[in-house]
Amino acid sequence: MDDKVFKAKKDAGQSAAGLVRVRGAREHNLKNVDVDIPRDALVVFTGVSGSGKSSLAFGTLYAEAQRRYLESVSPYARRLFHQMSVPEVDDVEGLPPAVALQQQRGSPTTRSSVGSVTTLSNLLRMLYSRAGDYPKSQPLLYAESFSPNSAEGACPKCHGLGRVYDVTERSMVPDDSLTIRERAVAAWPTAWHGQNLRDILTTLGYDIDTPWRELPRKARNWILFTDEQPTVPVYAGYDLKEVQRALRRKEEPSYQGTFTGARRYVMETFANTTSAMMKKRVSQFMLSTECPACHGKRLKPEALSVKFAGMDIADIARVPLKQLAVLMQPYCDGRAGRQDAHPEKAIVIQRIAQDLSARLGVLLDLGLGYLTLERSTPTLSPGELQRLRLATQVRSNLFGVVYVLDEPSAGLHPSDTEALLRALDRLKAAGNSLFVVEHELDVVRHADWIVDVGPDAGRHGGEILYSGPIDGLKSVERSRTARYLFGGAIAPLREQRTPQGWLKLSGVTRNNLRRIDVSFPLGVLTTVTGVSGSGKSSLVSQFLVEVLAAHFGQSHAPDDDEEDALQRAPVEPSGGKITEGLDRLKRLVVVDQKPIGRTPRSNLATYTGLFDDVRKLFAQTKEARRRRFDAGRFSFNLPKGRCPNCQGEGFVCVELLFLPSVYAPCPVCQGARYNRETLQIKFNGKSIADVLALTVDEAHAFFADDVHIARSLDVLRQVGLGYIRLGQPATELSGGEAQRVKLATELQRTQRAGSIYVLDEPTTGLHPSDVEKLIVQLDGLVQAGSTVIVIEHDMSVVAASDWVIDIGPGAGDEGGQVVAVGTPSEIARHATSLTAPYLARALRHDG
Repeated sequence: MDDKVFKAKKDAGQSAAGLVRVRGAREHNLKNVDVDIPRDALVVFTGVSGSGKSSLAFGTLYAEAQRRYLESVSPYARRLFHQMSVPEVDDVEGLPPAVALQQQRGSPTTRSSVGSVTTLSNLLRMLYSRAGDYPKSQPLLYAESFSPNSAEGACPKCHGLGRVYDVTERSMVPDDSLTIRERAVAAWPTAWHGQNLRDILTTLGYDIDTPWRELPRKARNWILFTDEQPTVPVYAGYDLKEVQRALRRKEEPSYQGTFTGARRYVMETFANTTSAMMKKRVSQFMLSTECPACHGKRLKPEALSVKFAGMDIADIARVPLKQLAVLMQPYCDGRAGRQDAHPEKAIVIQRIAQDLSARLGVLLDLGLGYLTLERSTPTLSPGELQRLRLATQVRSNLFGVVYVLDEPSAGLHPSDTEALLRALDRLKAAGNSLFVVEHELDVVRHADWIVDVGPDAGRHGGEILYSGPIDGLKSVERSRTARYLFGGAIAPLREQRTPQGWLKLSGVTRNNLRRIDVSFPLGVLTTVTGVSGSGKSSLVSQFLVEVLAAHFGQSHAPDDDEEDALQRAPVEPSGGKITEGLDRLKRLVVVDQKPIGRTPRSNLATYTGLFDDVRKLFAQTKEARRRRFDAGRFSFNLPKGRCPNCQGEGFVCVELLFLPSVYAPCPVCQGARYNRETLQIKFNGKSIADVLALTVDEAHAFFADDVHIARSLDVLRQVGLGYIRLGQPATELSGGEAQRVKLATELQRTQRAGSIYVLDEPTTGLHPSDVEKLIVQLDGLVQAGSTVIVIEHDMSVVAASDWVIDIGPGAGDEGGQVVAVGTPSEIARHATSLTAPYLARALRHDG
């Protein structure tokens, strides 16, 4: 470890009693590091993307704290926890209990909401139960009766979902010109089960060779909607006449088959299947409508009849948090809610209102006042969800805890970052320690102590370059962070590009946008700025992308793997149109942060198409040709090449009842994923498994003589992914890394003129040095004749853009307007833009 680490520690005067001492940390790419970290302080872990920051903070410190805690609970209780693997470390001393607040997507169910995550819904239910205005003669309802997630409160018609689901003839039979044999009933299962149902209909006397529209109405209704399940003999392969003859002759049937109507099949499969694929398939035949009983409010009539401040509990859950805080204030100070006949009721109202207001105050200070309590967590960004959980911790009044946070500033406008720092200071003042993995320089400057990990990513990182007060980092020459923290990195001056035309939008209405007009310049780099919740994503990622996708005939469906399409909250009808500029565009490319694959079988090499070229190289070797191995032989997804023991996974899982499951390398292939014969084929001395183990940087040198492969790898290096292994599973990539993989895939295309690229916060998870690389790539897209539109909070990207559209001025109902448009220098001088002062500072730094 660097001598400066010990020097800084001595200068800081830290006693051993106040330190967390880590010895011999080897998790992931950490190189047997030793480091001492102070408690009761804000400690920020810095370094380039992939340097080993998270391996130290989460993989070592938090994992060890969790392991020690779980050792103190019963074996049965351990099964209820998601347990991290035991960290590779010799010793950790002085480590308090830890709470992790990581970047993660919301719960995949709409039953989880802002109210449930923050526990505010519990307080509201208690308020309505004990202090609500009941109709005369209605008995007291307990708090559970105001929850749509309980049997006591859920609307019996929709079971607390607010929407009902059904099928129609049109949804199940999309093409009525087909016959039943031609699968007119599309909702029925495919393969054998569907054929079985068709054979049963033949036995029942229905003509499956007549077009659906020509069948009698009574027959069509029975086939689709009957609840009867008759069991009849089936004569496989017989037509109607042959079946009738067989029945008269009492021939032995192939088997006895039970009929199920199409509606019954769809509804039962949707309700009972454990297969996500099956559920997704049948859901496409179902229609979702607002529940006619509760009108979307999800509760029983008895609960909805109870009022507070003139609203039922469903109405108050739809009020933005900022307005809810104002609503509660009179009840906090006793100006409202007086009950002369029941003074105890007034006390209940005041106490609950005060608790609600205190919790709301933390949420408002974190810039979340635009959210509502009913907002479902699947619609929240990872940054929003982490801030909600942080607010809950601020109010928990815990003492002596280590909070480990993963980029809490992600998705935050600089003005919101200031509020975040105030929340972190409150946690520290309460006697807690904060270990924060962060790239945002304003958060780094606010730290009491810096642990800089590097110098580079992957195998070239994993060292502790510095551990100490922030000023000491300035003299560490190997640190990439120091250059940006202390002004050593100066962005080159660049000329403003001239728009080649305009894409004009008129009357845009979506979420909090209300009939706004906005124009995007073509052929340049445009950034869309504004505080969190101002309407940036509603304008760009939703309205603009959907309209362009419809124009180009491209599919743009939400990610149904994250949340079932039917349970997704209905989108408010949008309005507006593009009035000019469509003729100048040829293609839409959305580069988002959704995962590039759902299973470990998908990886960097397979997603980018690079692996196809690599497999062809191996198939062209002399030995492969002699053995007649084709390119498919070198795929770990195909039986002929993969290891038969682990099926190409590379590992086997050993499940332990009371301990975390252990994943061990496959004992047959030793983790290589391929069978012995495939691994015998070498290209320049390496097997196909050896190649997958290479990082992008190492592979670039290895394939230097292959122009096509080297070019693909070079693009990956240019977007800052040189440290990623070619075979690294897609499930291990962060959202920011996945987005850069997609961007690199696009950059490999030779024809990009006329394309419009839309990126939503591409700097998430990026170190400032990697942000510089990203800007170069975005400029490259523009120079190739494309239009690039980026939603972004990073002021270095905004300063490097040609045009800025600032949305706001505030969040939620206080936003949704175009505050300012122009060049970065023009926006920086704007009087009312919240972005202006931060952009002005970035421009002064760059200039």
